[in-house]
Amino acid sequence: MNKPNGYDEAKASGGYAAPELGGHYCKIIQVSETKTKTGKDQIVVLLDFDQNDRQAGLFAESYNNDQRPKDEKKWPFAGSKWIMVNDYQDESKTSRNFKTFCTCVEKSNNYDIKWGGNDWAKQFKGKKIGVVYGEEESEYNGKTYMRSQIRYFCSTEAVANAKIPNPKYLTSSSTTRETTAASGDDFMNIPDGAEEEIPF
Repeated sequence: MNKPNGYDEAKASGGYAAPELGGHYCKIIQVSETKTKTGKDQIVVLLDFDQNDRQAGLFAESYNNDQRPKDEKKWPFAGSKWIMVNDYQDESKTSRNFKTFCTCVEKSNNYDIKWGGNDWAKQFKGKKIGVVYGEEESEYNGKTYMRSQIRYFCSTEAVANAKIPNPKYLTSSSTTRETTAASGDDFMNIPDGAEEEIPF
C-alpha cells in the first residue's frame, strides 16, 4: 500500500481513560433547560472532574482532543446527565432526581438556589458537586457492553465514603451475556433511544 494522501498531517485518536467507578469531586460546566422528546421539562447537566479529583479535567481533555469541527463537537456522554424536572408518573410532583441534584448543589456550595427568571440555569456554572459512577449496560448495533456512567449525585462531603453501585443491566434476568467494550474515543456510539449530547 502506498502512503495515503494527507497521512503525515492526520492526527491519531488519543487513548481515552474511562471514569473510574465510585465517587468523584466535580464542577458543573453548564446546565441547560430543555425538553424531552415528548415535551416534558428537563435539565441537561455537563460536568467535569474538579482539580482535586483523581481524574481532574478528564472530559475537557477529551473534548479538546476531539478533531471534529467545533460545531460537531459534543461533550463526552459520561460527563453529561439528563434529569427530568417533574415526576415521570405524576407531573404535579417534582422528580426525586431533580430534587437530589439541587440539594447536592446547595450542600456542596453552601448556596441557596435562586428560583425564577430566564437565567436560572446559569447560576450552576462553576458550582461543585459530588458524583458517583457505576457500571451500566448499554446496547449498540445489537451488541451490549458495560460502561462507566453517572449513577447518582451526592454532596462533596459524601464523595470520600461513596460506595461503588452494583452494575445495572438492561434486563435483570440474565447475568451472563456477551459483551463488548465501548469505544472510548468515539462519542457517537450512543445507544438508540438515548438523548443526544448537548454541544459544549
